[in-house]
Amino acid sequence: MILGSLGNSSSISSTFLLSSIPGLEHMHIISIPLCFMYLVSILGNCMIIFIIITEPSLQEPMCLLLSTLALTDLGLSLCTLPTVLGIFWMGAEIGHNACHCLSFLESSVLLSMAFGCFVAICRPLHYASTLTNTAIGSIGLASLGRNVALIFPLLPFMLKRFPYCDSSVLSHSYCLHQEVMKLACADIKTSSIYGMFVIVSTVGVDSLLILFSYALILCTVLSIASRAERLKALNTCVSHICAVLLFYTPMIYLSVIHCFGKQTPHLVQVVMGFLYLLVPPLMNPIVYSVKTKQIDRVTRAFCY
Repeated sequence: MILGSLGNSSSISSTFLLSSIPGLEHMHIISIPLCFMYLVSILGNCMIIFIIITEPSLQEPMCLLLSTLALTDLGLSLCTLPTVLGIFWMGAEIGHNACHCLSFLESSVLLSMAFGCFVAICRPLHYASTLTNTAIGSIGLASLGRNVALIFPLLPFMLKRFPYCDSSVLSHSYCLHQEVMKLACADIKTSSIYGMFVIVSTVGVDSLLILFSYALILCTVLSIASRAERLKALNTCVSHICAVLLFYTPMIYLSVIHCFGKQTPHLVQVVMGFLYLLVPPLMNPIVYSVKTKQIDRVTRAFCY
């Protein structure tokens, strides 16, 4: 009955209003550094993918997983580029059908890479037989299938069927599920429960398994007698640890703000949203180019 009355009301909105940096929405010059960051991110991830595909010495399991991470970051950058820059160039309105919530595919890729680090350090004799190209392909398809199966019901069957109130103003320059859901002029209990289930079963489970993998890795490393060998073993995980921190740190802060930080200034929410969106795709290629000797060598040869 309530849904029917809402559907006939003139207060129902057909668009969302995306948020930019407060007070700077009409300053087009702000889009220049954002555009530069997107350009570096897209070129960096494209370069990583190109180098791994064309360099025979990089046709190994961890590099193939790295190319998957780069492909995921590239997809994220290309999907969010129009809305983020569009705020400064064309306005902040976006239709409900064009509002796609971010998925958690990168979390699955990071878990796969953590498994690769675990096998390389804790089971080195089984590395070649465990992480075959077939196994890497199966892991990638399983990760993609899990995310599609869990995320897909949120869009056409839950979020898009809700009517949204006149004050459909989002705190970020993209659609965040928790926030979109709260703007619905309807009972969101089912969507809220399912959204929590999706977060727990993807990011929650992945983060726990990554921590468990590194606990086992740390136990193995500490059992190595030679200090030099311990440092060498840990050095193989540095790039992945940086990627994990780059992804999970802004996500955790953003989740805490939306769950508990009701009085958090809008500027803080917007800045954390931009960090979550821009930092991982921007920094991952830089970190792996610096820390992976083969990629660093090929990159230098390619540039000079």
